[in-house]
Amino acid sequence: MEKGMPEDRRTRSYALMRAIMDYGMGIIILGVGIFFVFAPRLGFSFDMSNAYRYCIAGIFILYGGWRIYRGYQKNYFR
Repeated sequence: MEKGMPEDRRTRSYALMRAIMDYGMGIIILGVGIFFVFAPRLGFSFDMSNAYRYCIAGIFILYGGWRIYRGYQKNYFR
């Protein structure tokens, strides 16, 4: 067993479940951010300025990327 890896089956399955959840939520949140960027080209309009829309999109994209990275890293027990 590698150094720092969870030892028993229960913690390994918990880490796998959390990683899958982080990947899934990260992809969804990242997709919402990308949608906010390209919404006017897709025919959607929001009652907000472009600067505010891009700011919200940037936050969603950063947070979605962080969730995907956290799922990749699997650092839940340290």
